[in-house]
Amino acid sequence: GTRDGYDLWITREISRRVPIPVIASGGVGGLEHLRDGLADDGGCADAALAASIFHFGLFTIAQAKQFLIEKGIPVRPPELLRPSVV
Repeated sequence: GTRDGYDLWITREISRRVPIPVIASGGVGGLEHLRDGLADDGGCADAALAASIFHFGLFTIAQAKQFLIEKGIPVRPPELLRPSVV
């Protein structure tokens, strides 16, 4: 990915126009990008995909979940993760 963040405009437009869940995908370079894709003032996506920030060890899934919880984004709590993915 580009690590420049999601294309918020297109994600938001699709989210507003279709009756099915939308997944933001492509470009996550930091945790704020996840928030931006999911937030009502951002991409309005129902879910978010991220890969390289986890593959390259920049953040753990637990860190991402905790960050989103702190920003008021509803996610399943990190303590529900299997130990192998924390």
